[in-house]
Amino acid sequence: MSRAAAAPPPMPPLGRPVAVPVESSIWGRFTNWASENKALVYTIAGVAVVVTSAGVVYYLNDAKPKPAAQPKLSKKERRKRKEAERQNESSKSPTPGEQPKAPTVEAADELPEINETTVATFTDEQRRDYALQLKNAGNKAYGSKDYNRAIDLYSKAILCKPDSIFYSNRAACYNALSVWDKVVEDTTAAISLDPTYVKALNRRANAYEHLSQFSESLLDYTASCIIDEFKTESSTNAVERLLKKVAEQKAEDIIKSKDPNKLPSPTFVSNYIQSFRAKPRPEGLEDDVDLPESTGLGQLQLGLKAMEKRTHEGYEEAANAFEKALEYGDLGEHEALAYNLRGTFRNLRGSQQEALRDMDKSIELDPTYTQSYVKRASMHLEMGDKDSAAADLEQALKQNDTDPDIYYHRAQLHFIHGEFQEAAKDYQKSIDLDPSFIFSHIQLGVTQYKMGSVASSMATFRRCIKNFDKVPDVYNYYGELLLDQGKYEDAIQKFDTAMEMEKQTKPMAMNVLPLINKALALFQQKSEFSEAEKLCEKALIIDPECDIAVATMAQLLLQQGKITEALKYFERAAELARTPGEIVNALSYAEATRTQIQVQEKYPQLAAKLQGMGAGAAGMGAGAFAGGR
Repeated sequence: MSRAAAAPPPMPPLGRPVAVPVESSIWGRFTNWASENKALVYTIAGVAVVVTSAGVVYYLNDAKPKPAAQPKLSKKERRKRKEAERQNESSKSPTPGEQPKAPTVEAADELPEINETTVATFTDEQRRDYALQLKNAGNKAYGSKDYNRAIDLYSKAILCKPDSIFYSNRAACYNALSVWDKVVEDTTAAISLDPTYVKALNRRANAYEHLSQFSESLLDYTASCIIDEFKTESSTNAVERLLKKVAEQKAEDIIKSKDPNKLPSPTFVSNYIQSFRAKPRPEGLEDDVDLPESTGLGQLQLGLKAMEKRTHEGYEEAANAFEKALEYGDLGEHEALAYNLRGTFRNLRGSQQEALRDMDKSIELDPTYTQSYVKRASMHLEMGDKDSAAADLEQALKQNDTDPDIYYHRAQLHFIHGEFQEAAKDYQKSIDLDPSFIFSHIQLGVTQYKMGSVASSMATFRRCIKNFDKVPDVYNYYGELLLDQGKYEDAIQKFDTAMEMEKQTKPMAMNVLPLINKALALFQQKSEFSEAEKLCEKALIIDPECDIAVATMAQLLLQQGKITEALKYFERAAELARTPGEIVNALSYAEATRTQIQVQEKYPQLAAKLQGMGAGAAGMGAGAFAGGR
């Protein structure tokens, strides 16, 4: 289930002001879809992204159950096993079936002098024989941790017969000595001789990481994972780790250049604001009261009026007006309200610390103003401080235990943390105190659904349609639950109804979520990429800043193998992201996609392999695409 929740709209965990369940996030939805469908590997064109809770990972293995965990070996047993593996490696020969006994290091010294001049005089058979003996002796020296001796032996083996294993083994010695540039040099030589040599790719990737060349490391680990079909957990974990590092590096540049005053999309702002019950204008700030714009009260009145436009321009005007209102001052009894409103928009812009100070000041000026406690709680929750959020809500209840907004937002806190029974109680309490607030009903229905009470949930939404038949949000979220149950036609009908109502009631400030949901429904039902893309494009015409539409478009493009186009949308999502965590999240997807493009360009043979694997999984596409809803 994706966004079956009240306002605000989908958001990454800790990436937006928290007023709805975390799983409503577009990134959360994508993450759930991907992690639950690891067998839906790279699509027909060879690409898909799978995400874990800590970042992004690629998977190419079938969705088989993991084998039971093996008992942990003692240090002595691990040493024995490692030595056995080394002996097995030592027994390898360039010619099939040849299993010579590994000579001692001293035996290698008995070979003829090995240099460029003498090697030129050897026959091909002698070169092969001497190279094998030198390699085996090098393995012996490596096992004894005589790395410099091993390097000399492998170097002589390479003179006799350049071989990818010899270069990789010498790289292992440099790796043990932490000479990372030499590791890169030797593994590069090994890979040039054998482009699918996984061990060499992993060694070079490790060296690149130590040299802080994270993009290069990510590329090698990704290629390695593709070759061994993601069967090596350490490599898949490395991809995840490197994606996060690369994303964090690039996020720093975006954060530095980001406009600190930029608001998120009007779709998001509108839904966040409407998560609080609408109240009449405070006395003295109504439209029919003539207040000069050169005064604090005049700017406060102007900001409240601008908010009602529910457009990007209107919200920008409101945010600036609230800043000016406090600059001009002389706000009297409305000063607490002014700090509350300025803090709200500062938080929407991502200036959380400034926003918290504004809420503190609002509460200091008017300790009975419960909305300021609730908004401060949402900020604390966004920052990961559940205890402070809960404390704020309890303080609000001490001021007014009949305020339905407090119970509604406390229910949101419970929902986010999976405390569904407590959430349902608080949503119902909010309804009992004020049955006119539609989002309490919607959220109660969603919570019942999460608890497994599907019949109760459906009954709640049917009552919503009966009692709030002109509210588009009811149809949109009801449609999401129907879509989650695979009732495509019913879901699409609800999304169409919601879109028509949006046009009629808010032609200049449409909520684009029904368009995006219908796009997903059409794809999930019929794999109608073209129609789904058109709906997302329409959503972006209405709201160009809508990160939900951008990320959904990226998903659709990935499913079609249009990875270069998908990359552009992921990069756009990073530009639209508001907080550092959200930027890193978006960039992780962008970097995952970019790396796939680079792998296929650098290793064409892997592109063909991916294509073959993707063909096997292609039939799973439509159902898996929305599997995390």
